[in-house]
Amino acid sequence: MPDFSLEEECGGLVAGVDEAGRGPWAGPVISAAVILPRELRAELKGGLDDSKKLTPQKRSALYTLLQCCADIGIGAASVAEIECQNILGATLLSMARAITGLDTAPHRVLIDGNHLPKNLACPGQAVVKGDSISLSIAAASIVAKVTRDKIMSTLAVRYPVYGWEKNAGYGTRQHQRGLSTHGISPHHRRSFAPISRIIAPLIDEPLI
Repeated sequence: MPDFSLEEECGGLVAGVDEAGRGPWAGPVISAAVILPRELRAELKGGLDDSKKLTPQKRSALYTLLQCCADIGIGAASVAEIECQNILGATLLSMARAITGLDTAPHRVLIDGNHLPKNLACPGQAVVKGDSISLSIAAASIVAKVTRDKIMSTLAVRYPVYGWEKNAGYGTRQHQRGLSTHGISPHHRRSFAPISRIIAPLIDEPLI
């Protein structure tokens, strides 16, 4: 289970940073930066974890708690930015935006993964599988996941055939059926292989 060992080693104000949405076929990538208050660390320990290990109900409850007590910054990178910079570049961009969205500038940031955004205003440390190690990163993973799921559910109202309210843009059977029957939407990532394979025959089709 994640704890505050890394935060204690760093000292000062430490923000955890994580993303949601690197793998889906559609939608933006969302990152969150979270500074947890010291007075709530004991309460949160044992409850916070990697968002993927939590039920939707548990994620939602923790998200509501974090909104009330933590300093949170949200950053997004659009589908156009994903296409321009590739998914890693767009993810790092969204992380940098999340950090600048905090109300208080942290003294250090702990970032899930093995890459750091460029030109950070404070020292940063990449932490592989950080959402299973650091409670601040685990909190960021929850906020990023719930925030992105809300965005995809909103988009699903306009594009109901893909089932984004359930699959968040991942390549489920319902999503694949929607692509087969209705083609791609403006929110699909055209550079991703499953989408580019759909587009390719249309590009190669001779003009009449």
